[in-house]
Amino acid sequence: MADQPKNYSFSTFFSKGQYETQVEMLEVGGKSKNLSIGIPKENLKDEHRVMLVPSSITTLTGYGHRILVETGAGDDCNFTDHNFSEVGAEIASDKKQVYECDIIVKASPPTLEELDLYHENQILISPLHIPKVSSEFLLKLKQKRIIAIALEYLQSEDGSFPVVRIMGEIAGRSAMLTAGELLANTNNGRGVLLGGVTGVPPAKVVILGAGIVGESATRIARGLGASVRVFDNDISKLMRLQSNIGSQLHTSSLNPVYLSYQLTSADILIGAIHSKVGRTPIIVTEEMVSKMKSGSVIIDVSIDQGGCIETSRITSHSKPTFTKHDVIHYCVPNIPSKVARTASIAVSNILTPLILQVANSHNTDHLLINHFGIRNGVYTYKGCLTNEYLANRFEINYTALDLLLSSNL
Repeated sequence: MADQPKNYSFSTFFSKGQYETQVEMLEVGGKSKNLSIGIPKENLKDEHRVMLVPSSITTLTGYGHRILVETGAGDDCNFTDHNFSEVGAEIASDKKQVYECDIIVKASPPTLEELDLYHENQILISPLHIPKVSSEFLLKLKQKRIIAIALEYLQSEDGSFPVVRIMGEIAGRSAMLTAGELLANTNNGRGVLLGGVTGVPPAKVVILGAGIVGESATRIARGLGASVRVFDNDISKLMRLQSNIGSQLHTSSLNPVYLSYQLTSADILIGAIHSKVGRTPIIVTEEMVSKMKSGSVIIDVSIDQGGCIETSRITSHSKPTFTKHDVIHYCVPNIPSKVARTASIAVSNILTPLILQVANSHNTDHLLINHFGIRNGVYTYKGCLTNEYLANRFEINYTALDLLLSSNL
């Protein structure tokens, strides 16, 4: 005789087994894979940084990864080939050998000639430098099916941009010190001492942006005794800046009328606006610049994302300034390269755990699915352009990275 079905009450049915011992389900992680990481020597004349320093290479080789450093890669920041080889890196005299690695880390975007040396599914980690991006560059990345990650768009879990943050600290401090020097008569400036002296008022500094660059610049300016005014449309950033500085500051929202008024009497203007995606907006028009004092100084730190001042155009460390409307413009996109050793160590500290995360992932897709911050930095992926801003700018087909990753599941 067949067993009679048991009669369960509604509550019994849904609670049955609730207090019984359950089988624990654990995700089976893949074994970490050993990677080869290539560090080529930078070809750009004004780029002096190296993306991984010996102290970080000690960690990576300790995990079993192979590091190939092109001879002379660290010379400009006083890391010799001997320093690298002593911590387990291989020194390669042949550039092609370096570009055979799984991951390439660079301090500047690769040139079109360098891209010829890349291979399919290789990971490129470097800055993007939006103002210098060309359609040929993007199309070649697509053709090579390279997974390209922009350092400036990598995000932490709290939503901040760690590389932008640390480079911003360096750029903000360097920018203010550079501005003070450019004000001198020897550089055709106004001949104003940044902090003034007894009986003589200090220089007036206007800073656009209350982020990391703006805060670092503010600290240096105030430390040297300058009069500072900070503009930002994010009031919470202005409040945080006030709190971090620890004293009352002259702050304002980005009101164009009030900003224009302040610029007419400013000695220094620092542009420190950061865009999370794409180009920075123009905050200061050419008309505003034309009304600034003769011999005043503009330093557009935002130039690596297009610049926030209409008269800005990219300059270099070898020729860092130009004059327009009698105003000195300093628009070098890689300001931290002036202090290459400090900048190299700082960014290497961020890249090392990132590379370890790549190694600990089952594959690149798995890494990107589980790490939004790394995913946010990807702009080309296996033959597809995944940055919407670049796609619109160059009229190239755009494919959402999330869609590509979900189709591979």
